[in-house]
Parts: sequence; C-alpha cells; structure tokens
Amino acid sequence: MAAGDREPDRSDDISSVAPNGKASGPNGREWLLLATALFAALPAPVLRLGELTGAFHLDVPVYVEAIIFGVAIFAAATLLTWASEVAETEISAGLALVVLALIAVLPEYAVDLVFAIRAPHVEECINAAATLPVGCEDPHPSHLAIANMTGGNRLLVGLAWPVIFFIFYMRTRTSSMPVQRSNALGILFLGLATLYSFSIPLRGNLSLIDTGVMFGLFGAYLFVASRAPPEHEREFVGPAAVIGAMSRSNRRAVVLAIFAFAAGVIFASAEPFADGLVDTGESVGVDEFILVQWVAPLASESPEFILAGMLALRGRYDAGMTILISSKVNQWTLLIGSLPLAFSISGGTISPLDFDTRQSEEIFLTAGQSLFAVAILVSLSMARWEAIVLAALFATQFVFTQGTIRVAYGVVYCVLALAVLTRDIPHFRPFFSAAKETWTDPGGGRPRGMPEDAADP
Repeated sequence: MAAGDREPDRSDDISSVAPNGKASGPNGREWLLLATALFAALPAPVLRLGELTGAFHLDVPVYVEAIIFGVAIFAAATLLTWASEVAETEISAGLALVVLALIAVLPEYAVDLVFAIRAPHVEECINAAATLPVGCEDPHPSHLAIANMTGGNRLLVGLAWPVIFFIFYMRTRTSSMPVQRSNALGILFLGLATLYSFSIPLRGNLSLIDTGVMFGLFGAYLFVASRAPPEHEREFVGPAAVIGAMSRSNRRAVVLAIFAFAAGVIFASAEPFADGLVDTGESVGVDEFILVQWVAPLASESPEFILAGMLALRGRYDAGMTILISSKVNQWTLLIGSLPLAFSISGGTISPLDFDTRQSEEIFLTAGQSLFAVAILVSLSMARWEAIVLAALFATQFVFTQGTIRVAYGVVYCVLALAVLTRDIPHFRPFFSAAKETWTDPGGGRPRGMPEDAADP
C-alpha cells in the first residue's frame, strides 16, 4: 500500500462480519422474502385509503377482508422485526431489544386501542335508549379490549416461553435453561406490575390511576434498558442481512422507512381487521370474544414468536428470552395503561373503563399466570418441569370455559407461584444482586459491543 493511503473503513459493514470474523452476506432468497413481506403488506393501506376516500370499496365476504388485513398486519410486523434486529447495532443493545419487543407487539396495541376508543361512544349509545339500539355493539368494545389484552399476554407466557425452552432442550439436552442476569431488573418490574394488577379485577375497572402506575413502571424499565451499550458486532441471518449489509447511512434510512411504512400498515389494518373478526364470528356463529382473544393475538404476535424462535435456533436462547420477557413487561404495563387513556381521550371523560365479571376473571387468571412466570424466573433459569406446567396449564384452558374454572386456574397459578418462591428463597439474594447490578451498571462492566457471556471468566 502506498504511503499516505489507508485501508477503506469497513466499520459500517457490521452486518457482514460475524463474531468469528467470517462474512455472511445476503442472497437472492433473502431479497425475495423481504419483497414478499413488502407486497403482502401493501394491499391493506391501499384498500383502506380507497374506502376512506370513497374511491372504491372491496366487495368481498367479511372473512376474506379479515384475512387480507390480518396478513398485512403479520407482514408489517415481520418487516419491523427484521429492521429492529439491525437497530440493535445502532443503539443500546438492551434498549434495542425492548424497542424490538415493543414494535413486535405494536399490532396488538393497535387492535386493542380500536376497541378502547370505541367504548365511550357505545356507552353513550346504550345510555340514550332503554334497549340496545341498532349500531351499539354487543359484546361491548371494552370487553373485547380486555379479551385481546389478556389473550395476548397468556399466549406470550403460556406458548412462546415454553417453545424457547424446548428448542433449548432439544439442542442441548439440558434440563435447566439459564436466563441472562441482565434480565433480573425486567423480571422485577414485571413482578411489581403483576402484584399491582391483582387490584384491577377487585375494582372491576381500569382508570387513569392505572395508566400512571403502569406507564411509570414501563418508563423506569425503558430508562434502565437505554443505558446498556450497543452490540457493534452481529451476524445477521435472513432478510435482516439484506438491510445490515448496506452502508450506515443507507441502513439507517431503510430502517426508518420500514418503521414508518409498517406502522402505517398496522394502523390502517387494525380497525378493519378487528371489525372483520367480530363480523366473521357473527356470520359463522363463533363467539366474537374468543376470536378477538385468541385469533387476533396469534396474527399480531406471530412475528415476535418467530423471531424469538429463530434466535433460539441459532443458539441465542438468551436473546430470544430477553425479547419475550421485554414483550411481557411492556404488554403488562404499557398496554394495560394505554386502554383507560384511550378510553378517556376518545370519550372526553376521566371516568374509568368498566368491565363485567367475565373480564375480571380473565384479568385475574392472566395475573396469576404472570405471577407464576415471575416466580419461575427469580432463579434466573427455567426448569423442564416449569416449562411443561406453563404449556399444559395454558393448553387446557381451552377445554374448560366456565367462570369458576377460570378463577380456579388463577388460584392454581398463584399457589404454584408461592411454592416456587418458597423453594427459591436461597436465590433471592443473587436475584436482587443481579437487578441492582443492572440498575447501577447496565453494561455489566463489559467493553462496548462485547456479549454478556464474553465478560465472564
């Protein structure tokens, strides 16, 4: 090399350099997947714009419309997860995983907020007549908002968490999966939110006080996560490698463009997707509550499950669980707090968002499951039997639907949580020590970009 020349700066091409220094560039298949997701999401905003402007209307059965907008939500959320994985190398690694978890459940928020926003107007409609007038929905939108929120939370813990463990078990044949120490503070915040959530079914409503408490918990969690250093080295797999292989300026522009496009698709699709589910239930005789509680979260959270599973299959069980723990924290804080806020803004009222006995039972059951999940992770590990119990209790809930059975399941979760916490009393000190370390030194004393396990002797 001639004097004065210097080797080109390759620091921007972080995506093509694996931790072992080997290149891993994108190929045609990854471009095809990226283009497929883009075109799958595109019809939704076009159709929605045509309906809102009156330019045209898609005259198809309601279930077809629900499928179109549901596929768009899935595709948009998938685009978001790929772009967010690249963002881990640009901002704080901990913050990126929290934001990734938040973005991955954005469709869940969008669908839920549609019902919360409608609730005060339906109440006005009902109060204006002695009987339920035409145009006033039944079930009440507030009930559907609770259904969507509880279903999403229970799917996350009862299905996604055990799947990560079983991937870990199949690859390692180890009966206990470790959880990163840096997750201790997130687990602690989840525990605080869970203990507070038991007061909600007792009151039978969600108020702006709940918004303040839950937003405060999430804000503190986000603040701590934002202080962790970014990961400067990362091997991207799949369509994320297409984005990551670009120069830094192009990479950032593409990530921002995907965020904007996908968010627009999700918000354009949320209302017609929610309406399509309810109308489909009415047309085929299926309980709308069940469709909103389970089908909508499956569509909106599948990309998040897939991303966490892909990370686990690549040996990154810790990152997969971190995403799912972060998702649970933000769904059990930010999502719950958003519902009464949306209700108040939409109705111009400070009155709480009321719900009936069934919703109280659903929230109690979900809080019980959350408490058991927190108890499991206090040891910063998940044992095989714990994953099996999480999955089994979740799966059998579909068989028994009576109100007393829902309450019984909630009690079983609470009893199991107390038993596990009693067993793990010796783990309390290490757990709180790990939480304190994360609070005072989020980077764990690692050089910027060094994986957590690389700092261990």
